[in-house]
Formats: sequence, C-alpha cells, structure tokens
Amino acid sequence: MTNSSGPRRAAVLGHPIAHSLSPALHNSAYAKLGLDTWTYDAHDVTSQALPEFLAQMDSSWAGLSLTMPLKTSIQRHLDVIDPLAEVVGAVNTVICQYSGGNRMLIGANTDVYGIVAALRTAGLTSPIKSAAVLGAGGTAAAALAALAELGCTEPQVLVRSRGRAGALLRAADRMGVHPQWRSFAGPDAISALVEADVVISTVPSGATDQLVELLTASRSDASAPGKLGMLLDVIYDPWPTNFAAYWSSTGAPIVPGTAMLLHQAGEQLRLMTGKPAPIAVMAGALEAAGKPVA
Repeated sequence: MTNSSGPRRAAVLGHPIAHSLSPALHNSAYAKLGLDTWTYDAHDVTSQALPEFLAQMDSSWAGLSLTMPLKTSIQRHLDVIDPLAEVVGAVNTVICQYSGGNRMLIGANTDVYGIVAALRTAGLTSPIKSAAVLGAGGTAAAALAALAELGCTEPQVLVRSRGRAGALLRAADRMGVHPQWRSFAGPDAISALVEADVVISTVPSGATDQLVELLTASRSDASAPGKLGMLLDVIYDPWPTNFAAYWSSTGAPIVPGTAMLLHQAGEQLRLMTGKPAPIAVMAGALEAAGKPVA
C-alpha cells in the first residue's frame, strides 16, 4: 500500500501499448475516489528498455501495470514477489513502497483474480468439472491457477508447440495442476473444446482461425454435441475475435477480455491505493471507449 497524499504516479508498461485501456480504467477510478493528485499513463517499454525506465522512477511512483512482454522480464528487478505471482511465474502488477529513502518493488499477479471474477460475474458457478485453455504464456498460467481455484485441476491445454510450453508446464507443477496436453489443431483439440464447461483463450487474434474452421466442420454433423460451454477470450482488441464470434453464433455464453481487464485492474487499484475499486465507474469507462464488459 502507498500513501495517497501528494502527487502520485502509476502507469502501464508494455510493447506495443497504444491499444491499452488501462489509463481510462484507472483514471476514471481516481476521479471517483477523489484522488486528484494521482495520474496514470501508458509507456511503450521493451524488455531491453525496462531497467532504464525503472532506474528513472522517483518516489512519486505508486505502482505499475505490466503487459507483454514484461510479465516475466520484470521479475529479476523486483525485491519481493508475492506467493501467487511466484507460483504462476508471471507478474502483472508492481507496488512501490518507500522507507527511509529506500524503494522496494513488490511483484503481484492480479490476472488470476481478474479471470475468476470475470467468470463468476458472468454467472459461472464452481466447481468446474472440465475446462480447456488455449495458449502457453503467462496468461495461460494465470488461467490454470484460476481454474484450480474454481475446482478444475485437470484441464485440457491446447498448445501450438509443446516445446514452447516448458514455463507453463513448470508453473502447472508448482500449483499442483495436472493438465492434459493437446495439439492446437486436430480432433483432440476439438473434443477438448466441445466437452469443456469453460474455455479460456489466451492466444492472439487470428491464432484460432484454424480452430474455427475445424469446429464449424465438426459441428455441422447432426450428431454433434449441443450447446458449447462458456468462453472467456482474453483478447479485447480487436473485438470480437473470430473465435469469439463463432462461439457466440452457436448461442453459447462468451465473456469478453474486457471483463477480465476490468476486474484485474480493480484489484491493481486496490493494491496501489489501498482503496476499494469503483467497479461500476471503471466499467463505464470501458463502455465509453466502445468496449463491452458483458
């Protein structure tokens, strides 16, 4: 927690960053909470430029939000990493604390909270019996942790390359999750998707186009299963993705990535300011930007 008196700064860092809606979310909350001296900006920062950016931060900084590609590279610069972020292997939040002129950088992960809150707000009840996760990055690891919290510890994980899933495999082992690995394309992938109560896609827009083609073909059969489960597609720009559009066309429930963004940002705000997030106001900021939260 930081002292809210005096000018305070926070920002989202990543590359690219121009599409980020985090400034709209946090600044709308500051206005509602009367934090008139707080500002929140976006900075395009690569992994190579991260040390220089951290070095120039003064005591006015309260915290940082991190997106790709910094969720892993930030960790070597932190003084403390909270247990959840350490288990997941990804940090998307940094809280700056100061004592006696010394600065301490504390890493946290609010993506797990954001996923759980987004699914529950959309009407999901736990325990979840079956789930599928698309992707092998830091957000996929957060999805595994969220699913474990919701009762599913043996999800199907669809990856394009098993050889690039080493970090996710190690994260799953740390959190006591036992995923069943599937190739990103093929009959095993389709069965994993159609049988899941919940599907969480963490891959870029367009990466699922082949899956849409396979799903369309498989579900044209009269014997195909009925309604699909709930989909959370963490991508929100562009929205909807082809994958989300297909899912919605079947009548199945979808949760936009902005819902996860909203709730993880609310938890970030609480950690940085010590105040509860005005979620309704922050949701209004997303809607004003033309992004649905439900």
